[in-house]
Order: sequence, then structure tokens, then C-alpha cells
Amino acid sequence: MSDVTIRPAVLADETALADLDRRTWSPLHSVQPPPRPGDPFFSDRNRPEHLLVAEAEGRTAGYIRLVAPTTLACNAHVRQIQGLVVDDWARGRGVARALLGAARAEARRQGAVRITLRVLGHNAPARRLYESEGFAVEGVLPGEFLLDGEYVDDVFMGRAL
Repeated sequence: MSDVTIRPAVLADETALADLDRRTWSPLHSVQPPPRPGDPFFSDRNRPEHLLVAEAEGRTAGYIRLVAPTTLACNAHVRQIQGLVVDDWARGRGVARALLGAARAEARRQGAVRITLRVLGHNAPARRLYESEGFAVEGVLPGEFLLDGEYVDDVFMGRAL
């Protein structure tokens, strides 16, 4: 998709991002319960400055959440992706790759030298995407989550920047 633009999130994105989360929620990629109508998107833990938003065709196509994994000074050189969402209509059009590239650039801008993420073991499409973007499996917590009656691995991936 050649018309994808990535920009920092702003408070005015609240409604669009909350709607995107409700429409795209799935146990394939989330261990949280489905978001409910009226649930706020932004919070003390999920602030606009943590997100990059993808726009295409004049509308929100997705977002990525990039944060420091801890508050420890000894871990300040790492950023972690804690959410990557692409709207159904925009999938397969390069939006996720554009968001990942923008997240890497933002992590470097913030002084990070490493980026990590966690992905559910049964989410094969996401795992393939991350591997194709240079992420490698660095650890697995077997059966960490019980989702829809099935035990699912928590896969830790990372890469240098």
C-alpha cells in the first residue's frame, strides 16, 4: 500500500482506536477479554505517546504500541512492542511492515539498541511476519495461557536495532 502514513497518536484518535480494537479483537492474538463498547482506549498505562498510528485511504489502518518493558535504568536500552493491530480491510497491504519499521526507527530515536515482543504460539501469521522482519525466538513459555479451552505458548522474540 503506497499511501500508508505513520504518525504519532494523539488524544483525538481515542474513538477510532477503540473501535478498531473492538472490531479486530481475537483470541488468536489477545489474552485479554474483548473490549466493550464505551471502554476507554487511552489510560495511564496506554498513553498516546506509546502509539504510532497507520493511516491509509483517509482512515485509520492500524497501530503499534511501543514502550519501555520496565522502569529499570538497566533495561532502558530496550523497547518492547506491546500491541500491533491492523484493520481487516488493510491486511496484506504492507501496513504491519510499515508500522514495524516505524517502531524500529522510533526505538532507535529513543536511544534503544534492542527491540522485543511477545506473540501467542498459535498466531502463525504474526510469527512469520516478525521472523521476516528480523525477529528471532528467544524464549518460549509452554502452555502459559488457557484460551478457549486450549493451552497456548507465549513466545518471546527480539532483535538488535
